[in-house]
Amino acid sequence: MNIKITESDSNYNYLENMSVNELLININKEDQTVAHAVQKIIPSIEKLVEVIVEKMKQGGRLFYMGAGTSGRLGVVDASECPPTFGVEQGVVIGLIAGGDEAIRKAVEFAEDSTVQGWVDLQENNISSKDVVIGIAASGSTPYVISALHTCNLKGITTGCITCNESSTLAATAKYPIVCVVGPEFVTGSTRLKSGTAQKLILNMLSTAVMIRMGKVKGNKMVDMQLSNNKLLDRGTKMVAQELNVSYEIANDLLLKYGSVRSAVSNYKN
Repeated sequence: MNIKITESDSNYNYLENMSVNELLININKEDQTVAHAVQKIIPSIEKLVEVIVEKMKQGGRLFYMGAGTSGRLGVVDASECPPTFGVEQGVVIGLIAGGDEAIRKAVEFAEDSTVQGWVDLQENNISSKDVVIGIAASGSTPYVISALHTCNLKGITTGCITCNESSTLAATAKYPIVCVVGPEFVTGSTRLKSGTAQKLILNMLSTAVMIRMGKVKGNKMVDMQLSNNKLLDRGTKMVAQELNVSYEIANDLLLKYGSVRSAVSNYKN
């Protein structure tokens, strides 16, 4: 029987005998390999970004689906898109096996359902305009694979993020991203390197998509939501710098027009 890379034995043993310093140094040593693994698969990330942008320009949405750590990472990335880039709620959606309860605590056997994934997508009125990305370090999660399989049958674009070569998930997704990070420090604990790789890839996907959708100007988040004092201050400084006006005038403009982009545009007009 083939052992999945994500389940293979750690390169380290007798962890319980290591000092705290040794534990931290060795975990960090493993973490340093993740970015290099992601670098190797940039072409596959690029392909998925391009298709997501194409679909979004047609009014489509982006769905992330996963279980456990993978599902939580998708939910996090989706939830950060509206405040960061000013897109409406529901443009990027994170679905996790077991529902919202599973974000905070494990829901037993939720990931093993072969029907719930598609049910969850249907509840969000999934259509052929949308893109669905399955996230699973193992590449074998039934909740995710079955949903992507049905999406393929319905003509819905599918992608995936996994850390196992030759996985069922990678074979199912039309745009697979396979990032092999090797054995985990604690054998099978894919919340470690695999989770880090997934987070890096999600960062790249959503950020690149939103930039290509025009949600960043220069290097600034001009459409960010002004949802707290920190962001209001950041936005005010951005407006002041762009228009060469005082902080007070910039703040008044920002409060009046509601976003950096609108404040700058209306002032210039």
